[in-house]
Amino acid sequence: MLILGIESSCDETAAALVRDGHVVLSNIVASQVKTHRSFGGVVPELASREHLRNIGYVVNRAFADADKTYADIDGIAVTQGPGLIGSLLVGVSFAKAMAYSLKKPLVPVNHVEGHIFSAFIENPDIEYPLLALVVSGGHTSLIYAPSRGEYRSIGRTRDDAAGEALDKLAKFLGLGYPGGPIIDRLAEDGDPGSFAFSIPKISDGSLDFSFSGFKTAALRHIQESGIKPRHSGGTVSRAILNLIASYQQAIVNTLVRQTQKAQSRLRPKSLLLVGGVACNSLLRQSFKKTFEKKPAEEPARRAIRVYYPSPALTTDNAAMIAAAGTRFFPSEDSLDLELNASANLRLC
Repeated sequence: MLILGIESSCDETAAALVRDGHVVLSNIVASQVKTHRSFGGVVPELASREHLRNIGYVVNRAFADADKTYADIDGIAVTQGPGLIGSLLVGVSFAKAMAYSLKKPLVPVNHVEGHIFSAFIENPDIEYPLLALVVSGGHTSLIYAPSRGEYRSIGRTRDDAAGEALDKLAKFLGLGYPGGPIIDRLAEDGDPGSFAFSIPKISDGSLDFSFSGFKTAALRHIQESGIKPRHSGGTVSRAILNLIASYQQAIVNTLVRQTQKAQSRLRPKSLLLVGGVACNSLLRQSFKKTFEKKPAEEPARRAIRVYYPSPALTTDNAAMIAAAGTRFFPSEDSLDLELNASANLRLC
């Protein structure tokens, strides 16, 4: 089963050819980081135009790199949502036109489910039930899957996503864009214990997340301590290094704590860490340390296998869309020309 995946939910135009849901023959991503860097974030209108400019190229390149022709594919999987509506429309429209011209079946894929399936590409034998922490610039969710294709929302952010919180502080401090990877790198030289952020407590007992309080506390600390943002090309002060190390540690602690609570309640066989922030080195280390070793102080809690994708598969890519879409094939040969993008599409 050879599937073409197309992804255009935000600022990455991507196409991939994947066989049987886990053999990646090609995975092409056209990044828009340079386009949006001067704005410190994604500009939706510019993102849509860049997708229009790039989508034909990335699809053709995906076939060329895989040494395949259009006739070789069994179907097309495309991101339907959630995401930026203009960006999604480019991918969905292109996929519909291609499927119509080739007379190939087309299936819509939820972007969040794509992130979950990114872990299966390199680990096809992951056991159910599983618990997935989907954490990125736009999503922070805990999702429980008792079986393949069945999902329950366990917790989600009530304000900023974790990646968004990292990006916003980096922008305010003049560290650059995208902020998450920059903070991850610079935080290694800071003291994570230099500033004590209060971990928010959700009073209703849910497993939801909240990160806006960290941002507010960081901005207050910056003002009270007289910390100056870095000027372009300038050095990063010790005060900034310590602040971002503490800030990152607080966000990671929150993610780990809520995931621990979910694991204790649900007892899954597998734990997935997926999404762009899954690349964060501190978060990966913390997950391995917390979940893969049985803690002596909690004898009732067993160790659990932790899976996370390679860095190329954590950020938005089309291989994960093809992998998630594979389970819908073989499908009917008909094409739903009414298929449309959905900016607020829910997985569960």
